[in-house]
Amino acid sequence: MKTFNNKIALNLDSDAEVSVKGFIAPIAHTLSNFHVEWETLANLRVAEPEKQHSVSVFQSFLLDEPVSVGECWQIQGSGVLALFKQLHTALNLNLDDDSGDSDGLWACLRAYNDRFADITFRVHAAFKLEDGWLAPSQFAGHLIIDRLEGKMALFEMSVPEGTVNLDIGWKEDKEASYSITDAGFCSQMQLRAGTRDVAQNIEFSTSITQEEAERVLARRFYKSEQINWVSPYQAVELAEEQVKLIHAISIDGPLADESC
Repeated sequence: MKTFNNKIALNLDSDAEVSVKGFIAPIAHTLSNFHVEWETLANLRVAEPEKQHSVSVFQSFLLDEPVSVGECWQIQGSGVLALFKQLHTALNLNLDDDSGDSDGLWACLRAYNDRFADITFRVHAAFKLEDGWLAPSQFAGHLIIDRLEGKMALFEMSVPEGTVNLDIGWKEDKEASYSITDAGFCSQMQLRAGTRDVAQNIEFSTSITQEEAERVLARRFYKSEQINWVSPYQAVELAEEQVKLIHAISIDGPLADESC
């Protein structure tokens, strides 16, 4: 990945307010039909479809010190919690207390020019539900700020699409000490402010690709992402060249998110 030494400051006007829209589509599918049999899950909807937030909430996504492209930093949880409550009122940012293996809130400066800066971020969180929990695979997003005016041009945070993008736990028997688990799909779970047209017309002078930024962030959550993975065909070639054995492991779920 390319490295850059030039650092820029990231700041927003804390006196402004931003209208944020929230969306949670009905859960269309779960492997064990939890979305039909569990009333709480079947009726899951966004807590507040639209809400005014202070820009100071989004300042939590930014670092107080100047940063360079490709550099990562931890997001402050206070601002994220305020936003998440628009989606669902009960949230846990510590996935170890629920179903998940990885928690945290990380951002990366992906690109900038003389006026705009594009921050890519990733957050892991779980919703506390009546008699259970729901952990999306991840919340991925963009924050584009107008550096000259101290304004936010675009904010998007959503659960990426996928065949399965939810991990679910249901304490069907209230007397039991354990939850039964399921996995499912939700077509839209998102917070959004601003318009995408702004972002599409920006030409950045210094940048890394979106794929590079996502890879940098993934490494902050999972050690498996630090492995130099190759295809099975390449593995066979390397084993022959280096006279080494291949140790094969079968995995029935993803290594780089919390979808199951």
